Amino acid sequence: MCVEATPPPSSKLTRRGILAGAAALAGTMAAAGQAAAAGERGAVSGRRAPGTTASEGHTARGGHLVIQGGTLLDPATGEVTENAVVVIEDGTVRAAGRRGAVAVPHGVEVLDAHGRWILPGLIDAHIHLSTAAEARDAVRKGATSARSGSTSFYQDIAVRELARHSPALAPRLQAAGVFVTPNLGDTVLADPDLTPLARLKDGVRSAEALRRVVEVNLARGADVIKTRVNERAGLPEQDPLAQVYSREQLAEIVAAARRRGKGVLCHSYSERGCHDAVMAGIRSLEHGAFVGERTLREMRRRGTYFTPTLTAIAGLAESSDPILAERGRTYLPVLKRAVLAAHELGVPLAAGTDSSGGVVDPIGGEVELMHSAGLSPLDAIRTATTGAARLLGLTRTAGRLTRGSTGDALLLSGDPLADLTVLRRPVAVVRAGVVAA
Repeated sequence: MCVEATPPPSSKLTRRGILAGAAALAGTMAAAGQAAAAGERGAVSGRRAPGTTASEGHTARGGHLVIQGGTLLDPATGEVTENAVVVIEDGTVRAAGRRGAVAVPHGVEVLDAHGRWILPGLIDAHIHLSTAAEARDAVRKGATSARSGSTSFYQDIAVRELARHSPALAPRLQAAGVFVTPNLGDTVLADPDLTPLARLKDGVRSAEALRRVVEVNLARGADVIKTRVNERAGLPEQDPLAQVYSREQLAEIVAAARRRGKGVLCHSYSERGCHDAVMAGIRSLEHGAFVGERTLREMRRRGTYFTPTLTAIAGLAESSDPILAERGRTYLPVLKRAVLAAHELGVPLAAGTDSSGGVVDPIGGEVELMHSAGLSPLDAIRTATTGAARLLGLTRTAGRLTRGSTGDALLLSGDPLADLTVLRRPVAVVRAGVVAA
């Protein structure tokens, strides 16, 4: 878990070349997506504004769409509105409410939601997206916003740009760049400024080396920083309870990120590791199977988020490797108890699948697992909407369908408050006012 090994890009690629490639990818995929959409929905009325040229900071204008006739759920309040209408213009919600109370513009594509439930798009707060196919699959499975858990060669930064120029092809993404970890392996080839670290006998451990990886990430445009305090659970030869960084080393990473206004998410398992990470000032604790009450209380005091990635741990239990399968069976009930304890103490929770290696798990499955840990259906939904939106700093745009929110929505076959399994298979996904194909 937490990012599979990926072959490095050509050594001929420069930093500028990779960024240019990201822009080219965005443009190419935009053209392909528009052509496919035209073929699949050629007879559907509607209007869409074209995107801008590919450059960081410029986004494609979203689509114009009216969703009408379904039952709208607001996760923030729990309010349910029957026979609802959601009006999206330029990718932003302009109005939402009961039909008859909302003015519906003429000449705009209409998505019939009769017999369906309407939810805001879900947020996957821990996912590894390394290809355009994975990004598109994440959207199709309901994740319209996401936070990267790192990639090996800055693929997540390219995916972020793809999302900006072609919203229906990728979730709105906060990129983490490369993992700040003792052994970078081939990731030293991700950027020329990382290559000097290859000669370090003990790996990335000194304050200078830790700062170097953070600074290169930020120079490449990372939105957040990802590090670890424990070894990986998904590798049978590693001990997830073994600590790889001290509190002081983690504090160096946090300080380097904070100098540029960025937060840190930390891969953690042991209680000691979790506590050291929280005390070092991380923004969110990832996995955290053996997090204890004293650490959870400290997290509540500090406002540190907990992203348990139950999906990933449950996946271990199904592994063909006996060590991993036993690890998953042992860790999952412990982690579920930690999730419920965190919730009862008031620690903020965010849903994340930790999907990687070409397999994208539906974020709806993580919501189900949150419920199985003891959260109510509404509270479980909040971990992938309003809760995750707060973690990502998107409270004004994501997690709800109210005026000013982004036009991301799911149409579901049934009532998620009665049956959360409907979240796994959305009937339709709307991303920035465009129906994802």
